[in-house]
Amino acid sequence: MLLLVFSVGVEAETINYSGGGIYVGQVSNGTPNGQGSMTWTDGAKYVGDWKDGETHGQGTFTDGGGGKYVGGWKDGKMHGEGASAYPDGRNYVGEFRDDAFHGQGRLTLADGAKYVGEFKGGQPWQGTLYDKLGNVTESVVEGVRKAVN
Repeated sequence: MLLLVFSVGVEAETINYSGGGIYVGQVSNGTPNGQGSMTWTDGAKYVGDWKDGETHGQGTFTDGGGGKYVGGWKDGKMHGEGASAYPDGRNYVGEFRDDAFHGQGRLTLADGAKYVGEFKGGQPWQGTLYDKLGNVTESVVEGVRKAVN
């Protein structure tokens, strides 16, 4: 299957927000809709899809402190499949809902230890914790951590 995408007659517009943010991209009825980028005064930036002025679809958000998220968005929140990297060395690959880890995912800490399994509301729910060498250290069952003997 071959998919061709053409951009015909779509021009970028610029919106300067009173708080200092600048949006450049497609606009409908005075709000971001379609493809565009927003840059904030603290150095944060989002590039991707917009719907009714909210991040919605696929996009990349880089915060001013060095964190980064690439993936799905819904109504201005991280939602669906995505990957995030944090300034402290942690990274997460998996599912998000309402800005939180939710569903299947893998959280790796800066020291190499990791949790693999299901998250609910940002918390480990059903899975396994490993040390940096890959040895199982704990299991998580319905949100309760249990040491492995």
